[in-house]
Amino acid sequence: MTTVTSTMPAPGSASPPPLPRSDLRATLARAERRRKLVAVGLTLPLLVFLLLTLLVPIGALLIRAVENPEVANALPRTGSALAAWDRKTEPPAAAFAAFATDLNKLAESAEAGALARRLNSEVAGARSLVMGTFKASTELVAPPDAATADATAPASAAAKGTATATPELIRERMLALDARWSELKYWQAIAKNAKRYTPDYLLAAVDLRRSAAGDVERMPDDQRVFGRILLRTFNISGVVTLACLLLAYPLAYWLSILPARKANLLLIVVLVPFWTSILVRVAAWIVLLQREGLVNKALMQISVIQEPLALLFNRTGVVIAMVHILLPFMILPLYSVMKAVPPTYVRAAVSLGSPPLAAFFRVYVPQTYAGVGAGALLVFILSIGYYVTPALLGGADDQMLSYYIAQYTNVEVNWGMACALGGVLLAATLALYGVYRRFSGAELSLG
Repeated sequence: MTTVTSTMPAPGSASPPPLPRSDLRATLARAERRRKLVAVGLTLPLLVFLLLTLLVPIGALLIRAVENPEVANALPRTGSALAAWDRKTEPPAAAFAAFATDLNKLAESAEAGALARRLNSEVAGARSLVMGTFKASTELVAPPDAATADATAPASAAAKGTATATPELIRERMLALDARWSELKYWQAIAKNAKRYTPDYLLAAVDLRRSAAGDVERMPDDQRVFGRILLRTFNISGVVTLACLLLAYPLAYWLSILPARKANLLLIVVLVPFWTSILVRVAAWIVLLQREGLVNKALMQISVIQEPLALLFNRTGVVIAMVHILLPFMILPLYSVMKAVPPTYVRAAVSLGSPPLAAFFRVYVPQTYAGVGAGALLVFILSIGYYVTPALLGGADDQMLSYYIAQYTNVEVNWGMACALGGVLLAATLALYGVYRRFSGAELSLG
């Protein structure tokens, strides 16, 4: 007979004491901290990368859009002297003296040139006025001669050999050098731009400006250009988005009902534009759309047209090329959503007496609204930032906002204005994304 020995402790024997509750909490807390540290360590390189490549450039763009350093760096004393000026009467003589002293302290003419260009953008003629005064700044602040010194300079200063021209004398010399220094508009421009950070560039990007008194007002009608450019950008982007939707919806639906093997093969064809350079595609469209191109020749051969159509260097060419480039961004979200819609819903509606077309629009289409919204938003956001395609295929009236950003960056070297226009595009993008999130409650996805 086999005897079974129990492993249970005998009555009265000592058992291991249970772990105190405080020690258990501490152990769990340490384990949770280790888990969080491991997660942070794994994601930290990605966070640093995003910080350096996304957030820092955006922050620099926004700062540069409100930065106005030319006048503040070149004329620090003048800015202080004009701080209490009412901008309605002639500036005090101390402002004239401070201006001449600041110009005389500039190390090189390039600094004066940057100052002149900035003021000339505010008031026409300021460039020649500032550069002429800069060349004569040494004579403007030079001490008076002995006879004049006896009459105008303090005796103590003359005794020490430190006599300088008085503010009143510098004012007289500047007015004698150029009578335009008596005009308030030049001093108002200096006073308005004396601070390092101003909203002037951002205001100009939306056709606003600060008056001489510092109040915000609309620009004159002949100077309101960026509002029309922004509307043109939205108009072209809207047309491209609508065209992409009309072309992509039936194609995505067809792909969604095909067998997986055929659908995947055709998706590769859809994705071909992703693998081709934009410049190559634009060059191809130039060949196709020109008056003697393949499109016009084909249409004339089948007697659709009698003479070549103007398809290049106008709005038509821009829209065609942009639709071709952006079409995959509409197809992929639609295909992803349509693939998840059960086909039995439409068949059930038809079996209940609904016409097939009515069942499609009433049952199937509403279930694809998420894909429509995501695709439309992606295409529209990408469209408003287009530069190469409109620049090569469009005319003067077909350029979008990005063209003028490049113009201010590369030609006029006005980084502040370029960054302000970039800030407008960024604000429009964020606003559109906010609207999408508000009404759809979903994130953007390509599928």
